[in-house]
Amino acid sequence: MSEITQGEILLPALTLVGLTFIVLSQIPFRRFKAALEGKVTPKDFELGESDRVPEFAALANRNYMNLLELPVIFYFACTLHYLLESVDMKVLVLAWTYVILRILHSAIHLSYNNVMHRLIAFALSNFVLAGMWFFLISPILAVARLDS
Repeated sequence: MSEITQGEILLPALTLVGLTFIVLSQIPFRRFKAALEGKVTPKDFELGESDRVPEFAALANRNYMNLLELPVIFYFACTLHYLLESVDMKVLVLAWTYVILRILHSAIHLSYNNVMHRLIAFALSNFVLAGMWFFLISPILAVARLDS
């Protein structure tokens, strides 16, 4: 079994960035589809999205917004683990688990959109993220003591 390197924590972060760009790319496709079907006009997007925007188009934008909210804390946790050299197998497993759950959440949201299934993936990802932060407490306190 090979030893874990600190840089391995950047791979799940990079994967989540990839997912974010994939979801972002869905927005114009879905909006243009809605426009070509005559369901929306440019005016429907002047202040965000009007009530006329069909669900299939609105979901991509909403999922993209989800990927810009709590995942910011994930990116920061990954960065701190890397900088504090606290990446180990448990942290790496938590990071990949978080990303897999976010991929699952997006897949559910953008396809059949079952709210309970989506909630389960979302809630589990939040617990996993909290675990990543739990394992940052000791390294952060160690650095804080050194600086005081």
